[in-house]
Amino acid sequence: MRIGELSRRTGVNAHQLRYYEAQGLLEADRGANGYREYDEDAVLRVKQIRHLLGAGLSSEDIAYLLPCAAGEAPELPGCPELLAAMRSRLQRLDDQMDRLAQSRDALAVYIDAAERMGNESYPPFDDADLEPVPA
Repeated sequence: MRIGELSRRTGVNAHQLRYYEAQGLLEADRGANGYREYDEDAVLRVKQIRHLLGAGLSSEDIAYLLPCAAGEAPELPGCPELLAAMRSRLQRLDDQMDRLAQSRDALAVYIDAAERMGNESYPPFDDADLEPVPA
């Protein structure tokens, strides 16, 4: 099938499919006319890629995990190398969430302090475009 058909069947646009190919996540043969030709397995592969991206894995992580994936969800065997890769990604996500929580807390403190100070020293803003209103 050509890229347009794969896009229609998976709901993934052609640009993303070409990106997956460039990242080594998806393979296509080239027809005599130069068009990409995908086999039936490409539909399942794209669905697996989408699920793994949804889990927050990078394309590099996915390239490592995909050869072991089975089914659409996909199911991954519990071998030590795959578990280590997934645990590493989980730790990176936890670290990002901690940093975001700290940033959120700091921002909330600034907002609270600014609200307690009042807004007399700030020019009024027009809500439509958030530009200061001329005095």
